[in-house]
Amino acid sequence: MTTYDEILYDVADRVATITLNRPDKLNAWTATMENSVRGAINDAAADDAVRVIVITGAGRGFCAGVDMGGLQKIDANGDGRKRIVEKGEEAEVSFDGDLGPSVLEHFEGRFGYMFECPKPIIAAINGPCAGIGLVMTLFCDMRIASDVAKFTTAFAQRGLVAEHGIAWLLPRLIGSANALDILMSARKFTGEEAARLGLVNRSVGGNALMGEVSDYAKGLAETASPRSMTVMKRQVYKSLFQDFNTSTSMADAEMQSSFASEDFKEGVAHFVEKRAPNFAGR
Repeated sequence: MTTYDEILYDVADRVATITLNRPDKLNAWTATMENSVRGAINDAAADDAVRVIVITGAGRGFCAGVDMGGLQKIDANGDGRKRIVEKGEEAEVSFDGDLGPSVLEHFEGRFGYMFECPKPIIAAINGPCAGIGLVMTLFCDMRIASDVAKFTTAFAQRGLVAEHGIAWLLPRLIGSANALDILMSARKFTGEEAARLGLVNRSVGGNALMGEVSDYAKGLAETASPRSMTVMKRQVYKSLFQDFNTSTSMADAEMQSSFASEDFKEGVAHFVEKRAPNFAGR
């Protein structure tokens, strides 16, 4: 089994859980952590025993943004836009299979591979979520947060700008006015407000977050066709760049392919036979 630094990786009930693991630093983002997350997502995508991926944080934080030591090393006279992880050092990400349309051409950059990942990725935001930590969650397919988790974009208060795709993604989730509010002010807001804004799918009170996320993820893993989830995920992200007619035409072609799949046959059979599904993902 692959070993990772600064994260924990666990598979149970067909759900892979990636836990950012620098609790004493509120899981502040580092080059090592980024490399490990990339590798873990790649491994989870390739593992037939995994159908859903969850990302969360150890301790009381999710991710407090980039480690300040990394920011202090940026040379103003050099390449101030370079990644924390230098090119050539990133863990390789390569997703097998040809289900659904590829979206990589539309989402280049730091976290675009997460949209291409064939399995759903859920962020379980358990505590402080700032800067690049918040950006990373926008590349997850769904976000569920503790109602008291604290969010901030942080960039404006560091003399930085909206980077890594957040200026494109955020308005599409919460509208331009709300996006500009939380970008320009860098104010802190709770998981409860994040849910009202539409930044997260829902917020969960008390200590119920991981139970809620676990139940939801296991539900997907046990009852939804893996093939369907892959194709629908890519349909949604591809459609962001298509007009209605093109998106509909793509859906028609994908539906014809679905009719010939093993998962379609099983989907009908388990319904008729009134039993739990046993999808193969093909």
